[in-house]
Amino acid sequence: MPDIADIQKILDPLLPGLMGMRLVEVQSERVLGELEVRPELCTTGGIMHGGAYMAFADTLAAVGTFVNLTPGQSTTTTDSSTKFIGKAKVGTRVRGECIALHRGRTTMVWQTSIFNSDGKLCAVVAQTQLVLEIKS
Repeated sequence: MPDIADIQKILDPLLPGLMGMRLVEVQSERVLGELEVRPELCTTGGIMHGGAYMAFADTLAAVGTFVNLTPGQSTTTTDSSTKFIGKAKVGTRVRGECIALHRGRTTMVWQTSIFNSDGKLCAVVAQTQLVLEIKS
């Protein structure tokens, strides 16, 4: 399994890095991450934007799939469903816990729960990742 620091280096120059996302723990069946709720990630009223929740969760599931791939494989998201439940305010930190519901040969299904700094549930995201064979 790739080292968490190596995975973070991959993410840093991409959208997750731009958002400020940090990986906390990476295992084959569970990925934890954190994100500071900055004004650039908010909607009016200083509340984290729904798209920021979705991008955060999508990245956690992609990382979970990535660490389960074998050489010559890649992944892409095929389906994502988000349920917004609570809010996270600007200047706070959200925590995402992504768990594998299914780790198959051709697809993987992940569920991410995102919590605000008070520990209250803000969103639940379920998504399917397709496992792709890289053609040379």
